[in-house]
Amino acid sequence: MDSGLDWHYARAALEWQLELGADEAIGEAPVDRFAVEVELQAARAAAAVAQPAPRGGGGMPPPKIDEGPDPVAVAKQAAAAAATLDDLRAAMAAFEHCELKRGARNLVFSDGVAEARVMIVGEAPGRDEDLQGKPFVGRAGQLLDRMLGAIGLSRAESVYITNVLPWRPPQNRDPKPDEIAMMTPFLARHIELVAPEVLVIMGNISCDALLGKRGITRLRGKWAEVQGRPALPMFHPAYLLRQPQMKREAWADLLELKAKLRAGA
Repeated sequence: MDSGLDWHYARAALEWQLELGADEAIGEAPVDRFAVEVELQAARAAAAVAQPAPRGGGGMPPPKIDEGPDPVAVAKQAAAAAATLDDLRAAMAAFEHCELKRGARNLVFSDGVAEARVMIVGEAPGRDEDLQGKPFVGRAGQLLDRMLGAIGLSRAESVYITNVLPWRPPQNRDPKPDEIAMMTPFLARHIELVAPEVLVIMGNISCDALLGKRGITRLRGKWAEVQGRPALPMFHPAYLLRQPQMKREAWADLLELKAKLRAGA
């Protein structure tokens, strides 16, 4: 092939390249090394996709972590096995899946008369309830007693009281959704065993657990149905202590409760 170079000039150039160490012929056309590297990377990626994952290797999904039993399922099973109120109390005391239990002093189960026509469901114990192991024994409980007495009821003779949660939340914070969910099966069984004629649902937490909704200002005074029995949402006495101007609505709800009991007598 005629390169257009003088023979002597070409020989001199070749000898100069040999002195530099270029002693091997690679090709006659220039090579774009950057383009070659891009092609190699694409080929490696394609091979990795096509290659089957090694057995037991990194291609397998990570193993699932065993998170233990579902607390709600455990609660349902334990509650269903309770044949009496004493059994239910023992089942709740043995329930280890609610973290609230670890910070509480006492399990707050109930107060009042188990054969009562009216069952009141509060929210969660406060400081006084946690200390004494009974629901509604602080200022809110004293107000509740006066409210019940105004329509001829009392926890000593005609009312049974419990809460959605049997353990006090730290600093009286609102219960978390998972805490409500895991304790609701016990509450449902509690209602079945007491079998009251009428339920009184006091506060947003109780409405959430039994009605699946919140908004006590909107719900109060309107009859609902829980487990096949009439249920009346009302303001919690603790709320009335903070908002005394709402006692007028609470009095109207008490009269509604009294009328319902009189109609069923």
